[in-house]
This record gives sequence, structure tokens and C-alpha cells, in this order.
Amino acid sequence: MATEEESIEQAAASRRERLRALKAAQELLNAPDEDSAQPTEDQTDQTNEEDNPSMKFRNYVPHDKQLQEGKVAPPVLPKFEDPVAAAPPPSEEKEDPFVNIAPKKPNWDLRRDVQKKLDKLERRTQKAIYKLMEQQEQEKLLEDGGNAIQD
Repeated sequence: MATEEESIEQAAASRRERLRALKAAQELLNAPDEDSAQPTEDQTDQTNEEDNPSMKFRNYVPHDKQLQEGKVAPPVLPKFEDPVAAAPPPSEEKEDPFVNIAPKKPNWDLRRDVQKKLDKLERRTQKAIYKLMEQQEQEKLLEDGGNAIQD
């Protein structure tokens, strides 16, 4: 266990040393040359700007005159044309394909299943009507025959 902890500590220490070496190399690369004096002036200008940051107001109108100079004009939005709304839909008169799937009459399957029974019932009804008509004629004949005898 002690050897593992020591190896971890040694790895951490070596990593720290490498990081320090990298930082030192980075500072040497970024350090200004002694010959050029302009970068130092630029750095002093940047520090002054950081001390006095310019404020930009997009949505707020300040009351102070000095701060009103920092007001930014609102952005101009580009003209957007909706391609869907601009093009009218084609006015082709097509039938809905789902209309053809549905039956024309909602009870067609019931009629198909019951049609034989309806045919039998229709014949019986016709026979019953015919018998009733015959009975009425016979009753009329009997009444007419009975009236004729009395006269």
C-alpha cells in the first residue's frame, strides 16, 4: 500500500513540475521583447479600458447624459417571408381516399346478412295481403247476395 501511495505522490509531483515548466515557457513566449516599446503601451491602454469599461445599453435608456451616449440602436431585423404563407395551396379537387373506403350506406352488411329472411317475410306478407283481399271480396259478395235476395 505504501508503495502505491508513494508512486501516486511521485506522479503528482512530476506532473506539477511539468505544468510549472509549461507555464514558464508560455510566459517567455508571451513576454514582450525589450526592443519594442509599443506592446507595453497597448497593455497600459487595455488596463485603462478595463478600469473604465464602456457601457452599452440595448433595452435601457439611462437618465444620465454621459451614459446615454452608450445607448446602442436596436438591431434591424431582416425581412422574413414565410414560404408556406406566400404560396397558396394548389386547388386541385381530389377526393379524399378515405371516403372511398367507407361504405355508401352504413347498414349494407346488415342488409346483406338479413336479405334472405327479408325475402321470405316479403313473400309471406304478400300472401297474407292476398288472403285478406279475397276474404273482403267474399264478404262483399255475401252482402251483395243477401241484399239482392231481400229486394
